[in-house]
Amino acid sequence: MGKVTGFMEIERIEEGYKPVPERLKNYGEFVVGLNDAQSRQQAARCMDCGTPFCNSGCPVNNIIPDFNDLVYQGDWQNAIEVLHSTNNFPEFTGRICPAPCEAACTLNVNQLPVGIKSIEHAIIDHAWTQGWVKPMPAAVKTGKTVAVVGSGPAGMAAAQQLARAGHSVTLLEKNDRLGGLLRYGIPDFKLEKSHIDRRVAQLKAEGVTIRTGVLVGAMPKGSKVTNWAKETVSAEQLQRDFDAVLLTGGSEQSRDLPVPGRDLDGIHFAMEFLPQQNKVNAGDKLKNQLRADGKHVIVIGGGDTGSDCVGTSNRHGAVSVTQFEVMPQPPVEEIRPLTWPYWPLKLRTSSSHDEGCVREFAISTKEFIGEKGKLTGLKTVHVEFKDGKMTEVPGSEKTYRADLVLLAMGFVNPVATVLDAFGVEKDARGNAKAGTELIGGYTTNVPKVFAAGDMRRGQSLVVWAIREGRQAARAVDEFLMGSSDLPR
Repeated sequence: MGKVTGFMEIERIEEGYKPVPERLKNYGEFVVGLNDAQSRQQAARCMDCGTPFCNSGCPVNNIIPDFNDLVYQGDWQNAIEVLHSTNNFPEFTGRICPAPCEAACTLNVNQLPVGIKSIEHAIIDHAWTQGWVKPMPAAVKTGKTVAVVGSGPAGMAAAQQLARAGHSVTLLEKNDRLGGLLRYGIPDFKLEKSHIDRRVAQLKAEGVTIRTGVLVGAMPKGSKVTNWAKETVSAEQLQRDFDAVLLTGGSEQSRDLPVPGRDLDGIHFAMEFLPQQNKVNAGDKLKNQLRADGKHVIVIGGGDTGSDCVGTSNRHGAVSVTQFEVMPQPPVEEIRPLTWPYWPLKLRTSSSHDEGCVREFAISTKEFIGEKGKLTGLKTVHVEFKDGKMTEVPGSEKTYRADLVLLAMGFVNPVATVLDAFGVEKDARGNAKAGTELIGGYTTNVPKVFAAGDMRRGQSLVVWAIREGRQAARAVDEFLMGSSDLPR
């Protein structure tokens, strides 16, 4: 370990933010990362525990004590080697991962945890600056072909691993650019898309064939899921043309709110709103872009997607932004001895909330109201939980003004028609039914068709998608070659 007494002597150092007035003027990233000296100080706090719970808290099992020690020693080049050994895209997780590794940090029992995420962020940015991130094409080709359907973090990770194993990989994406929800779900102020573009260039240099604007199967009639495809390909064609097919699409079917007035003009899913802004930021021109300028905006849903809608609405110039959450307000601080090393329930205030937002907890929408077919407001009631059931609080009804309502209540399942096109069996939640067994994992009921990421496990974190893409790549490699040297 670096400094034996570091955790007793050095305080946690947080990454900084640019001032709110400055960052609201644009969509650029505004996090100010740690410099080399601060990163070294932060890494010195790592205790190199006998049982490092951070490793198991991290879905990709990053070897955290090792890269912390290397940063403390100033050995940045070996630090990125260690980090890349478990994580294909640390610039994504170093920016948008909620850092379950930090919740599991042993220091978090009674102090502030090591800033693992900020160190990861510093390592990968340092590596790109120094030119250490280079393509790693396979020395020998296997002659096997794999189609990866869906280019989010699971699909990109799987495609990269399979290409490095020597297979000929084709990555298919229904939209016009790679990245999935990284590209058309997460705002640029949290993840600038140049980070994705660099990885796309790396994939191409490693031999991955990229086909954008290609829809596999068909979309349900009237679907609100983002789809900018210009051509379609059938499931049967992919099964004929490739030795294996890996389905890694996102869980894109948004949860709806079927209350009276839902058909009024002015009520939209978050995933109608956010992708359009990302597309405009990329330089594309859209007719009738959905915007929040001069509007009273209500975001229904208290998670990350709702927070992203808050930040985007403020950048548009909304008159007011209010965010609803049906659950009661969580405690400001968790009871660490009762929750560690697991992910704690506590109040989380995002950078978007700090930019201007009224947050309402334990509130439920009963009805949307409007005039001449257009939304003007909504009726709500406060709720409480008794004996595990949600009940309305008498006399708590209230009407809110709203010109735009954004539904950000999560996602229920992947688009069913994609799975149905292949005949893949679904679980009770509508996801592809496939296990994660050491041998035969990620296989579906259809021969040579695999599934991973949100399409298999449901809506989850980017870091879980990367893990599933890596593990599924090994499963596909084993299926094609009889064994695999890819890490699992």
